[in-house]
Amino acid sequence: MKYDFASIEPKWQKKWLEEKTFHCENHSSDKPKFYALVEFPYPSGQGLHVGHARPYTAMDVVARKRRMDGYNVLFPMGYDAFGLPTENYAIKNHIHPAKVTHDNIQNFRRQLQMLGYSFDWDREINTTDPAYYKWTQWIFLQLYKHGLAYKTTMPVNWCTSCKCVLANEEVVEGVCERCGSPVIRKEKSQWMLKITEYAQRLIDDLDGLDFIERVKIQQKNWIGRSTGAEVAFKATTGDDIVVFTTRPDTLFGATYMVLSPEHELLKKWMPLLGNADEVKAYQAAAASKSDLERTELNKEKTGVCLDGVKGVNPVNGREIPIFISDYVLATYGTGAIMAVPAHDDRDWEFAKKFGCEIIEVVSGGENVQKAAFTAKDETGILVNSEFLNGLTVKDAIPVITKWLEEKGIGKAKVNYKLRDWVFSRQRYWGEPIPMVYCETCGWQPLPEDQLPLLLPDVESYEPTDDGESPLSKMTEWVSTTCPHCGGPARRETDTMPQWAGSSWYFLRYMDPCNDKALASQEAMAYWSPVDWYNGGMEHTTLHLLYSRFWHKFLYDIGVVPTKEPYQKRTSHGMILGEGGEKMSKSRGNVINPNDVVAQYGADTMRLYIMFIGDFEKAAAWSDNAVKGCKRFLDRVWNLMDACTDSLDYTPVNELAIHKAIKKVSSDIEAMKFNTAIAALMSLVNDFYANGCSKGDMSALLLMLSPFAPHMVEEMWELLGFAAERGMACRQPWPAYDESKTIEAEVTLAVQVGGKLKGTVSVPVDSDDQTCVDAALALDKVAKMLETMTVVKTIVVKNKLVNVVMKPKA
Repeated sequence: MKYDFASIEPKWQKKWLEEKTFHCENHSSDKPKFYALVEFPYPSGQGLHVGHARPYTAMDVVARKRRMDGYNVLFPMGYDAFGLPTENYAIKNHIHPAKVTHDNIQNFRRQLQMLGYSFDWDREINTTDPAYYKWTQWIFLQLYKHGLAYKTTMPVNWCTSCKCVLANEEVVEGVCERCGSPVIRKEKSQWMLKITEYAQRLIDDLDGLDFIERVKIQQKNWIGRSTGAEVAFKATTGDDIVVFTTRPDTLFGATYMVLSPEHELLKKWMPLLGNADEVKAYQAAAASKSDLERTELNKEKTGVCLDGVKGVNPVNGREIPIFISDYVLATYGTGAIMAVPAHDDRDWEFAKKFGCEIIEVVSGGENVQKAAFTAKDETGILVNSEFLNGLTVKDAIPVITKWLEEKGIGKAKVNYKLRDWVFSRQRYWGEPIPMVYCETCGWQPLPEDQLPLLLPDVESYEPTDDGESPLSKMTEWVSTTCPHCGGPARRETDTMPQWAGSSWYFLRYMDPCNDKALASQEAMAYWSPVDWYNGGMEHTTLHLLYSRFWHKFLYDIGVVPTKEPYQKRTSHGMILGEGGEKMSKSRGNVINPNDVVAQYGADTMRLYIMFIGDFEKAAAWSDNAVKGCKRFLDRVWNLMDACTDSLDYTPVNELAIHKAIKKVSSDIEAMKFNTAIAALMSLVNDFYANGCSKGDMSALLLMLSPFAPHMVEEMWELLGFAAERGMACRQPWPAYDESKTIEAEVTLAVQVGGKLKGTVSVPVDSDDQTCVDAALALDKVAKMLETMTVVKTIVVKNKLVNVVMKPKA
């Protein structure tokens, strides 16, 4: 009988939905819990792609196996549905974003169900649902009330195409990570979240988590902890210029200073400068560059020396020039640096170009001409540094730090590269920020009983020419009353970034219909933390960092029971097009899951996605390999015609079955899906070679069930198992006997003089003499012994016998 996937797969998808086969038990269950999570998708118009299918299938395999292991499994799905792509599509096509979102979600849901994923569809969420974003707004209000949300005017990343502010994490190689357009610097009034308050905890608490190492490294590098000193240099105007340095021991070598072009002191000093026009022109040029362009190490150093104001080195009282240069950023450190050109490559290049003095202050194997100094070198000896002379770098740092503190001009300081999170966006399709501004009372939070603050219906979603949100044009909605004094006030018209809704969605899955809280305490106590979360490496310094921050804050105020949201984090490699190129429309190599399912079936698609290669690494799509997976499933299907009615394992297959169960079990947990499938393929070969029973088939089908669930359920039913035992996906995972995974015999390679002559079988762990006797009895070797004599034998236990011979005398 032919395997007709076109009718079989919809049959079981319908049955699973109608019977709520994968419905998750509430937190009252006495089963051990397992919370498996995949990053929920942005429901784009293009629909599901193979980039989604790889992690979703992987976690579906894990979730299905854990159910069979006896766990109460929460495996949910939802949609991260606010954001620019939908709004841009709505503008272009004159369709309301809500309509676009609704239609896209319908398509995504259909595709997800088409692939047989075992999601609990009763827990589906959508970040654009007011019942959901009510709690996103509620969390923002708590952040504001605890001093972690504030508004300030600052230089921000401005996308020239999206016409909105981007967080640093959203700028990739100088362009917008969404649309690819250039990003410039612009002064804007923005809502900010103080993620920097949690910088050290975000580093420290990684230690107790089962995150793959590259995720931990990326998070730590992005947070960028450094230790040093904060030092106040005086300007000749009397103003303090505060700098942060990791090397306070080199202060005597500081021969000039550099400020960022946006530094706040420049406004104050502008009337004093003899070259104010030149400074302003340089500021304008710097504003058109991204942070990446400005900090590129190999770029030519540019700058302007301030004419009329100098700095004073606090350790020796010497006046030194002050420059502005775009390689110093206002958003990193204090926006000002002391330059020690003798011991820093970038400072050296700048000093050479602008004729600044170069003073060596650390000797001991360092090449001043090449500026080879590194912060890791603690063995250098201080010179030209007065009371520090003769000390090693390691010893000099605490001495100078103490001196600075005693003089009141500096202090020990820990600095972080991480900046506060730019949280507002000048667009329509996002959560309204529940704040109002009163001329008398200032910014006031919306009372919680007025949540959700609904996003108003608008006819035009076009960004305004002045960079304000389209909501700013809705005067009726904007005008309101102050919740504090009752006077006239106006609503905030910026909306939240897309990252807002995804920063807590995993909590809502625990209790998705709760209208009294974001989730009940009972549900969160039972399900927290997420046991296994898989997602893309591209979200390591975005969503993953943001959601850990929000969760820690919610933990601090007693809302959630754990300090970390996710216990385990894994990641997957990208699927490339045929030939190993990245998939793109322009290359015409994008794989549409609908096409694969229509031609080969969902189970073939699932099996191939898991068989394509090492899960953590990129892998190239191969149509021939897809066909190979389809042939394998056909072979499994056809075994039904040949199996006997016995419910016991066939003796000749017993060893292979127990070995397969052991390997597939461990490989699924280790995300070695490709080798698990290879083990099943090998087992099927054994069944074809030796014959098989229904008992053999039962073990095979249960192991195959997480990978190819539709076909397995159909075969399970046709073989008569379902009538007595129910669906295959509800059966216990097959157990193996360790003693039955060990082979009674092993095959030894037989060599003569290092050249292979054949193989022999001997009992496992045979003594050397038994192995040699078997090797000498091999026909080819025995024939050689007619004219040769044995000089010596070498036995490698359970692997080979090498016989060394020489001609008979």
